[in-house]
This record gives sequence, C-alpha cells and structure tokens, in this order.
Amino acid sequence: MKRNTTRIREMFAEGRMLIAPGAHDALTARIICQEGFDAVYMTGYGQSASHLGMPDVGLMTYSEMVMRAECFVEACGDVPVIADADTGFGNAINVGRTVRGYEKAGVAVIQLEDQVMPKKCGHMVGREVIPLDEMIGKIKAAVDARRDPDFMIMARTDARTVLGIDEAIKRGKAFAEAGADIVFIESPESEEEMKRINDEIDALTIANMVEGGRTPLLPNERLEELGYNVVIYPTASTYVTAAAMANLMKRLKAEGTTANMVDDMIPFPEFNRMVGLPDIREREAKYATGRNIKDE
Repeated sequence: MKRNTTRIREMFAEGRMLIAPGAHDALTARIICQEGFDAVYMTGYGQSASHLGMPDVGLMTYSEMVMRAECFVEACGDVPVIADADTGFGNAINVGRTVRGYEKAGVAVIQLEDQVMPKKCGHMVGREVIPLDEMIGKIKAAVDARRDPDFMIMARTDARTVLGIDEAIKRGKAFAEAGADIVFIESPESEEEMKRINDEIDALTIANMVEGGRTPLLPNERLEELGYNVVIYPTASTYVTAAAMANLMKRLKAEGTTANMVDDMIPFPEFNRMVGLPDIREREAKYATGRNIKDE
C-alpha cells in the first residue's frame, strides 16, 4: 500500500498547488478529507485552543501533539497530514526525537520553526528567533532522523516580523540548502514580498492564509500565480467553530431550549454517517461483536 508520504510527494511532482485546510481536531480533519481536499494541516493554534482552551504560546507538549497527530492520521486515512511541531520541542537532539515520533504517527510532513521557546503564533507580535546556525543544525538533525526518505521536512522562519523580509529570505535559502523540503516564510506583509519569496527561494514554498493576520488574504488562484506550492488555512475552522459555539450557548441561555436552533445543526443520522458509524456497523456484523443493535 502506498504511504501518504509518497502520495504527497507525487502531488507536488504534478506541479499544481496543494490546498490543505487547517483542522483543530480529528472531527474537523475527517470533514476536510470527506470534502476532497489534497491534505489536512494540523494547526498548532487549533490544538492549543481545542485541547487546552488556551492561546498558541508554546503550552502544548511533544507527547500531546504526537497523540493528536496520531488521531488526525487515523481520521484522515489516505489523505496526507501536514503537522505543526512548533520548535521541535527543544534543541537539535529534541528535534530528532520529534521527527521520529511524528513519522511513526503517520504524518506526511512535519513543520519546524526557528522561534525561541516558548514560541508564539506566527501572526502575534513579540516573537523572537534563534540564531540561523542553530536552526540549520536543527534542520540537519531532522533530515538525519527520518527513516522514510519520502517524509518531508518543512522549515519555517518567523524572522520577517522582527528582522525584516531580507533576513527572512536569507534564512529560507539557508533552510533549503540544509535539506528542508519545503520553506515557510511566515507572515510576509505584502503581495510584493510574497512574490519575492517565490522568485528568490529555490524550493517548495507554502502560503499561510490567516484571517485577520499580517499577510494579505489572497485567492488560491493568485497564490498559485505567485509561485506557491501549497496553501494552508490554519485557523478558519477554529474561528467558525468558536463563533457557532458561542452563538449556540448564548441562545440556549437566553431561550432555555435548543429547539429553535435545530435547523442550524447537522441531523443525527447524517452526523453518524460523517463519523463513520455505518462502517463500524458493518464490521460489527462481520465479526459478530454487536448484539441486538438497531441502526440509529
């Protein structure tokens, strides 16, 4: 059976831009896959928000992120998962363990960044970056740690906001030379800067579309014209879910019932199909594990 690492490399080889919506939990990841997207992006901010109810400020641990990555991979099946691994959770030695853990979990692409720990969301102010030579060492450690040659290393720099676009591009070039398969220049602040990134860096590149962030929110068609190879929408699902949940709870508190909101909800039978209940029912029948079970 073809590995998802091989699948995503083959998709890149086709020459088209991949679209990978962000997911904050495995249910969202499953829905993204069912809608036929190329890949799923396991967003770091989304994990912190959904798992801890807290912002993306370096609070998630290696073990927590690997556990969630495993759930994403299981939910996504043959759709590749691109997973945020923050700073690699330490120095170059930690990065090696992180790469092996993410690879073992079934992730197709791991994202590592050059922020000082504890890190912050890439569109927050107050970020700091480690020296370039230290990040080069971490990328080389990541490359050496992988066992599957198709497993991809994405290296991200947050230098744009604090050191300027020239330093960010310099780092991106160095990341590619160190062995990174994909270069991620975080938070460029204009379309001109986005074009420079793709004109000057000889590697696969990624566009990060954050609603309300520092980078222009451009249509996929324009991003592909600029030369990007993959685009992620890391926080959209989290924002939509939070807005819907807040509305639900406000109305429930005010109206004392959810009866007036049923039309805004997915029907119970449709939800069961979405999360794979029919498949489980079939397997129960095959292996005779179910007794007196009626379909919902």
